[in-house]
Order: sequence, then C-alpha cells, then structure tokens
Amino acid sequence: MMASEDATKRLSSKKQTLDDAYAAPANFLEIDVINPITHGMANKRYTDYEVRMKTNLPVFRVKESSVRRRYSDFEWLRNELERDSKIVVPALPSKAIKRQLPFRNDDGIYEEGFIEERRSGLEAFVNKIAGHPMAQNERCLHMFLQEPNIDRNYVPGKIRSA
Repeated sequence: MMASEDATKRLSSKKQTLDDAYAAPANFLEIDVINPITHGMANKRYTDYEVRMKTNLPVFRVKESSVRRRYSDFEWLRNELERDSKIVVPALPSKAIKRQLPFRNDDGIYEEGFIEERRSGLEAFVNKIAGHPMAQNERCLHMFLQEPNIDRNYVPGKIRSA
C-alpha cells in the first residue's frame, strides 16, 4: 500500500498562482493564408491571397499584420531563403503548368477547387518556414509577412531582435 501512496503524492500538481495565470502566454506565431481573390480578365488574370499573421515573438516588430501576396511572391520568398539562409526550404505547391494550357473545359488555375488546394499548400509552406527559428531572423520573411509591397531590391540579411 505504501508504494501507491508515494506514487499519488508525486502526481499532485502545485496550485497555480495568480502570477502564473496572468503571465504572458507562451510564444506563438499564427499565419493564415485566406481570402483568395482573382483579379483581371482573360490572360491578364491573377489570384492573390491574404497572408494574415499574429505573433508575440520578440523578433517581429509588428505583432499583427495582413498583406496580399500572389504565387510569384511566395516563389520570391522561397528563392531568397534558398539563396541566403542555411535552412532547408520546403517545396511550394506546383506551378500547375497543365492547368494553364489553352482550350480547357474548366477555369484552369482560376477554378475554385484548385485555388483552395493552392491556398492550403501556400499556408502550409509559409507556416513551415516561419516556424523555423533561423528563418525568423531573415529580412525577406519579415518583408513578406509585414510589408504591403515587397521591395525586390532590398538588402538581404538578418534581423537583430531588440
């Protein structure tokens, strides 16, 4: 009987204090890729997505942001990280070349199902990258997530957290 009494004693948790209850939450970084919108007509069409971020990580100056990005912007981010960072960059959802061929019976890359599939792939891609501690210091990621327009002539480098 003595052994089980000892076992239950170890399980008793310490009571939560008010300080614990009201302490800052653990670090979080939430990125959603939402609200796809297709712009333009005929062969001048493109789809962009809202990239919405919320975080309390000290490395991010802005704690909440929302920007619109198209597929080519995600490609830009991937290329920048591959060139300048030491991380293994995950793949993007495919270019879907077949869907861009003329004389299709459907809407190709502007079809709702395809856009949703791509949206979900882009969301997974950007969350994998942003979740990587080394990527979080890359200037290109900050620009991608927080600047209304990507400055393609920016100077690559690391963000130093305050």
